[in-house]
Amino acid sequence: MTSKATTILQYLTELPEDRTIAVDTIHNTIIKNLPIGFESCISYGMIGYVIPHTIYPAGYHCDPKLPLPFMALASQKNSINLYHMGIYADPQLLDWFTKSYLALNIGKLDMGKSCVRFSKMDKIPFDLIGELSTKMSPQDWIDTYEKNYRNNSK
Repeated sequence: MTSKATTILQYLTELPEDRTIAVDTIHNTIIKNLPIGFESCISYGMIGYVIPHTIYPAGYHCDPKLPLPFMALASQKNSINLYHMGIYADPQLLDWFTKSYLALNIGKLDMGKSCVRFSKMDKIPFDLIGELSTKMSPQDWIDTYEKNYRNNSK
């Protein structure tokens, strides 16, 4: 479910009541912890966290007019989804995240390649999301992206 919102505030106000607090808390946790250089915006109908063209002029290889995506947050039909390209591209970060999540003993990790799904609002690990947000600087993500994607798309 993508939103037609053009601002983060609009996205948040369009959410169902039972999702507003959780999505807003995740968003604020990410903003508080993301290293300097990332920007938040609406991207692909979700709240996105990107590296702007001012830092990475080449943009996203799939559409260079777009900034380089890094994370996204979306309220879907059955869950709140956090997309983190770093855990998809960096096996060590994925290993850290899975072990850290399991150590919280809050239930089964529901995860795709870069997507972590939270279906129970009372089981969202806000502190872990905050810590995950600190794990890659914009330069770390650019280096990982170029190594794994950019050079392979030419």
